[in-house]
Amino acid sequence: MSLEIIWFLLLGVLLAGYAILDGFDLGVGILHLVAKKDRERRVFLNSIGPLWDGNEVWLVTFGGALFAAFPNTYAAVFQTFYTPFMMLLCALIFRAVSMEFRSKQEHPLWRKCWDILFCISSVTAPLLFGVAVGNGMQGIAIDAQGNYQGNFWMFLNPYAILVGLLVVATFAMHGAIYLLIKTDGELQERIYHWAWSCFGLFLVMYLFTTMYTLANIPQALDNFTHMPAAWLVVFLNVLAIANIPRSLFYRKAGMAFISSAGSIAAFVFLFGIAIFPNMVVSSLDPAYTIDIYNAASSQKTLGIMLIIALMGMPVVISYTAVIYWTFRGKVEIGKFSY
Repeated sequence: MSLEIIWFLLLGVLLAGYAILDGFDLGVGILHLVAKKDRERRVFLNSIGPLWDGNEVWLVTFGGALFAAFPNTYAAVFQTFYTPFMMLLCALIFRAVSMEFRSKQEHPLWRKCWDILFCISSVTAPLLFGVAVGNGMQGIAIDAQGNYQGNFWMFLNPYAILVGLLVVATFAMHGAIYLLIKTDGELQERIYHWAWSCFGLFLVMYLFTTMYTLANIPQALDNFTHMPAAWLVVFLNVLAIANIPRSLFYRKAGMAFISSAGSIAAFVFLFGIAIFPNMVVSSLDPAYTIDIYNAASSQKTLGIMLIIALMGMPVVISYTAVIYWTFRGKVEIGKFSY
């Protein structure tokens, strides 16, 4: 296996890790305004308070790895999606600021404003992620130098918006299931009903997006004819999605969360399979497409980075495991809570 393929896979692992971990705390933010009482919203915030910034480390690591391993891809993607990425950055910043500033004052209007900003930011971030993925699946108007030849409004096409809404629905479901694990009593009972609603919305968006993809983006299936083993992931993804309502029915929130995380990981894997070996597909001319070979750094650079990654990844995973173990259990509101 070449170093280019290894790094393509590692980027997929980093992206899946981010989507799973930051996905549930973005989902909690999406559902934030559904809670009516101030204490309930504080429970929501404190369920992700010790975790959200660590979850975003995976996104930062993904960006750094992309820059070092595939600099041409990094350059093309960031100059193409400059405006959406600036919007994403603002959403992530205001989301963090909302969490920190909300409880500084007890005035209802103060908290209400930060609640609204927190929810809007939490919806905007996954929507933009999905729009970027949808455009990546269809192809982007880049020329031979990797320069974008379109405008911002071209990103807002029906398929990209559909994928964006799918990501929002997926994270909302993921967040609702996570809240089932972190809450109890009357609030947990109401979240239980929200989780069913979120799953229904997710299922509708998933079916519509799948049908649209199969009907309008046939090239997404090309690699599956050459790699039949990839169909196993499709099968496992269907099983994971089917196990979510089963686990909810039997009140097994932990199993539902694992299934939800598995389906998110499968989505990332299937996206990678659909575009491999390409990284940025040009809609102007296939010859302008950027793949893992013409975008990669030197073999020496990739080799040194792989050694560093093999040493660093266990540290990140261990740190994440310790944090999640330390803050396991139900949320309790105390003196130093948000």
